[in-house]
Amino acid sequence: MRADGSRQMAGGRKIRSLSRHTVGFFLVLAASCSCLLPLTTVHAQFSQTQGNSPLYSSRPYEARAPSGLPKALNGVGIDQKLNEQLPLDLEFRNEHGETVRLGDYFGKKPVVLSLVYYQCPMLCNQVLNGMVTAFRVMAFQPGQEFEVVTVSFDARETSALAAAKKNTYVNYLPEARRSAATMGWHFLTGDEANIKRLTEAVGFRYHFDEATNQFAHASAIYVTTPEGKLARYFYGIEYAPRDLRLGLIEAAENKIGSPVDQLLLYCYHYDPTTGKYGAAVMNIMRLGGVITLVGLVALLFSLRRRGRAQVAWRAGGAA
Repeated sequence: MRADGSRQMAGGRKIRSLSRHTVGFFLVLAASCSCLLPLTTVHAQFSQTQGNSPLYSSRPYEARAPSGLPKALNGVGIDQKLNEQLPLDLEFRNEHGETVRLGDYFGKKPVVLSLVYYQCPMLCNQVLNGMVTAFRVMAFQPGQEFEVVTVSFDARETSALAAAKKNTYVNYLPEARRSAATMGWHFLTGDEANIKRLTEAVGFRYHFDEATNQFAHASAIYVTTPEGKLARYFYGIEYAPRDLRLGLIEAAENKIGSPVDQLLLYCYHYDPTTGKYGAAVMNIMRLGGVITLVGLVALLFSLRRRGRAQVAWRAGGAA
């Protein structure tokens, strides 16, 4: 009996020793992994103040040496004005020809704003295509979790053109989403004065090219808070549904979205220089460390229970 008891106690000590060594090994491994990413790399990801493209910049526009752009694009671009207030007192006409204030579409939900002109032969249609493609697959729906305001920056355009464009793009959405989008996606036109104030507030620089009878402009969409402050800029003609969703959640101050979205926001941060959400490396590593520790605790608990069960079984067998 003494020999059996000694073996059982020795076995229990071995299991506990193995548990401690296993935990120690994984803790050292986790600490080592956290040092693999140089701090200079992390700093470089978030310390940039200007994007690579001459059309899109996180700094205000300044006339400089030639940028290599065609002459028609000189002075054209988009300057980020994050946290700036839009002038909500501006007056436009909706697709029904009614006079409306920009502020009529703000106050309760975040807003996706786009600046296009309805007779644009190519780029503006691509912007709208990119928007509707994202809206088709997002869990959020225009008219429910957020509003959409599309404004023509061509003062010559009419409400009839706005109505035709709205009909086209609302009908691109799945049938189940069209009713809400009809109420929540607004197509506006306006005069020169109101258009100028809005485009200047957004940082949207464009000009009319008489040689081609077209406007030269860049492409982007903008997410604003319910109060009308510019929160996110998304450049180009394709907008990742994940990025747009996260931008809307942050603009709404987390009043929409799910716990999974909160976890994504912890792991992904908006980078103004690219207009995209990128991985927050340090946060992901911290989250990985927490998951590792939870797994280690569970492993230790399991080993301890297994050790006690073996000791009890051997004791019962010896008896």
